[in-house]
Amino acid sequence: MAAQDIYDPAYVRDVFDRCSDKYITFSYVCSMGFTERWRKQCVAMLDLPDGPLSGYDLMAGTGEVWPHLLERFPNIDDIRAVDISSGMHKRALERLHAMRAHRISFIEDDVLASDLLPQSADFVISTFGLKTFNRTQHKKLAALAARVLKPGGSFAFIEASDPIGWFLRPLYLFHLKFVLPVVERILLRGAQDFSMIGAYSTNFGNAQGFAQDLAANGLQVEYRKFFFGCATGVCGRKPD
Repeated sequence: MAAQDIYDPAYVRDVFDRCSDKYITFSYVCSMGFTERWRKQCVAMLDLPDGPLSGYDLMAGTGEVWPHLLERFPNIDDIRAVDISSGMHKRALERLHAMRAHRISFIEDDVLASDLLPQSADFVISTFGLKTFNRTQHKKLAALAARVLKPGGSFAFIEASDPIGWFLRPLYLFHLKFVLPVVERILLRGAQDFSMIGAYSTNFGNAQGFAQDLAANGLQVEYRKFFFGCATGVCGRKPD
């Protein structure tokens, strides 16, 4: 029997549909709050002008970045949230964003197969979605970001990463690979869906390869590390 492709869009959709109800709590508690801090830092990497703005939150999940995005840039009129999981979209509306619904629209789709319009966004942001793609898919995602950004548009991506070279890396990997599955098994009685987050993160490595993909598509790119490389990000702009 062939091994399951964990990067197949249908597989990714099913994983996040199943864990959507507890995703917000689990990710916050098991990251000791770092995911929330990193979302704010991702928003801080955006450089946006005054005036009405619209853009995409790719692999939007439960939309936890939206409060930070709208607080820093109150001139954003429209966030178009793209995610493959209907469960995550539903959870976003129910749990966090009923009061912001008039400023957020949803596109439930595999982002790499979506028909997003060229030069239709002032910004593109994504928090913790890169890990669910392999290197071939990263190249397609980089091309998509370059295509949908308007000239002068800004982008920011952040992802949990493998902190190679950090002296506490073994402890960090132990937390991802062993502690998370145990917490899920004992407290959540899940189907080990959350343990996939650890597998995706360690497979991902860091965002350096994705930075190169973005640059290859003509974008100005800066690579950044957060908390000793436990998260890495890329930011920049599309030249005018």
